[in-house]
Amino acid sequence: MEFIIRSKALYSTWIYYKPDRLLFDVGEGISASLGNKIYSIEKIFISHSHVDHIAGLWGFINTRNNAMGSREKNLEIYYPKGSKNIEEYLNFIKSMNKYLRFKLITKPLEHGDVVELKNNRFLKAFKTRHTPGEKSLGFQILEKRKKLKSIYSNLSGENIKELIDKFGKDHILGNYIKKILTISGDSLPISPDIIGDSDTLVHECTFIKESDRKIRNHTSLNEIKELLNFIHPKRVILYHVSSRYNRLINKVKTELSEEFKDIKVFIVHPEEISII
Repeated sequence: MEFIIRSKALYSTWIYYKPDRLLFDVGEGISASLGNKIYSIEKIFISHSHVDHIAGLWGFINTRNNAMGSREKNLEIYYPKGSKNIEEYLNFIKSMNKYLRFKLITKPLEHGDVVELKNNRFLKAFKTRHTPGEKSLGFQILEKRKKLKSIYSNLSGENIKELIDKFGKDHILGNYIKKILTISGDSLPISPDIIGDSDTLVHECTFIKESDRKIRNHTSLNEIKELLNFIHPKRVILYHVSSRYNRLINKVKTELSEEFKDIKVFIVHPEEISII
């Protein structure tokens, strides 16, 4: 298990990413759903200020402070810089929880900002397009890696070992950055240039039927298909699906899997908590 996701458009959205103990958005009901797992979460990243993405934050902080878990770990909350709604909500939460057992750290983020994680990983925020006047962000997890320099790619294993013994690994290895995960938040389609070679793409897909979208501020299934023709992630997780499509989820998943056979496709059902 890498993800636990709950996402029902207009109601509640949150994404728990276990490998790095991160939470993306904090929709209502999250504390009851995750239970003691909330104590493992070290950082929360909020994509935007809409209620279905932040309503669970007060309960999360209060539960973490009062339940019988490890309450002393610091909690860092990151949000789009300039979002007054989130800032006011955070100030309210702090005023209602004056005796926290842990340090609550809040930090604004803007396009291009980086947050260091563990194990040579870091998170990078990027600007997204959602509703007019709404500050919104998507997030990427990247990892610093090493690989054999191209000038040595044709050497045999024995020759490579000889070079390592003589000069050390750093002589034959070069640094590069691998995109592990891209999360869209509520938005229009993310640019292929941003997604690049991400192993996993978690992208919103509010509208399965294009005709149901009256205002262009969320992504449709047709746009997801267009996007997948340009990028090649190993895995795609679609979320924030409108509950009007409950009966179509399995059908759409099958169709996408057949159309994009080299991609593992998952769709977060609006009425269920998905473990992926």
